[in-house]
Amino acid sequence: MSRFWSSAVHALEPYVAGEQPNVPNLVKLNTNECPYAPSQRVLDEIAAATDTRLRLYPDPTSADLRQAIAARFGLTSEEVFVGNGSDEVLAFAFAGILKHDTPLLQPDITYSFYKTYARLFDITVEEIPLDANFRVDVSDYNCPCGAIILSNPNAPTGTALPLEEIEKLVSGHPDQAVLIDEAYVDFGAETAASLVPRHENLLVVQTFSKSRALAGLRVGFALGQRPLIEALERMRDSFNSYPLDRLAQAAAKAAIEDEAWFIEIRSKIIANREMVTAELRSRGFEVLSSSANFVFARHPAHQGADLARRLREQAVLVRHFNKPRIADFLRITIGTVEECRQFLRAIDQII
Repeated sequence: MSRFWSSAVHALEPYVAGEQPNVPNLVKLNTNECPYAPSQRVLDEIAAATDTRLRLYPDPTSADLRQAIAARFGLTSEEVFVGNGSDEVLAFAFAGILKHDTPLLQPDITYSFYKTYARLFDITVEEIPLDANFRVDVSDYNCPCGAIILSNPNAPTGTALPLEEIEKLVSGHPDQAVLIDEAYVDFGAETAASLVPRHENLLVVQTFSKSRALAGLRVGFALGQRPLIEALERMRDSFNSYPLDRLAQAAAKAAIEDEAWFIEIRSKIIANREMVTAELRSRGFEVLSSSANFVFARHPAHQGADLARRLREQAVLVRHFNKPRIADFLRITIGTVEECRQFLRAIDQII
């Protein structure tokens, strides 16, 4: 059937998402999902929204949700954009904000969907190597460019830049858009949202999939001054005017307003991460300092692919990237205490 494809389809190399296998008793630590259930307030709001109104289109502007997000970050709702997962928000940003005649700068080790979007939208990319400790050095970005994108904390390494370094990067490129992808920011880094009022070139993107336990509903958002948000709106309304359904809007609003649940769950995940980090280091692993809900680790005596395969044989699924510089690392999502212990028991049997 490929004879019916356009030339654009032939040229694509689609992003490969983490596996979602239906395997009994699987310890699933490969896709950075929250190991805990959404808050009861979220579930109650979904139930309340499940009525005859489903026959009607949802609010195309997601006004109530945008207002709730704005209130949390001290912004106005006009400075908030919401989309069908942060991946859709990123796609609109790549097409509407990051595409220019000069290259887009990004780290050489980063979220691999960026490269997919660059190909899809025909964007020239220049990769800036992480340093020897797998960290971003913002001074390396002092070169001509059309725009910059960074994930902070970085994926898949988990390392994070302090806020002053982010502001240094943004201030140093006043004529280029700088997108900071904060999918994992709630687990140990500081959001750049406070910089939005001072920097017209800054776009901050977050998701409800990780720290709010709503990966199954697909809700993401961006924060920025009005011209950047309007660019995203123009892209959205040329593609899909109803990106978020009624249930997603109701659930996300409840999730961002339930601060007590958020603090409790975030604290559990951070504690589990520190436990896993210490345990892996005691077994001889190199573990990068993580500000995310995962750790990035390698063992000097074992190849990453082999470790991932042998863990899978014990029904423990982690993520392995067969890429330069990181082929021996595993990205291990932080699960519940019991899931983490099962992972460590499996590691002990292997090494």
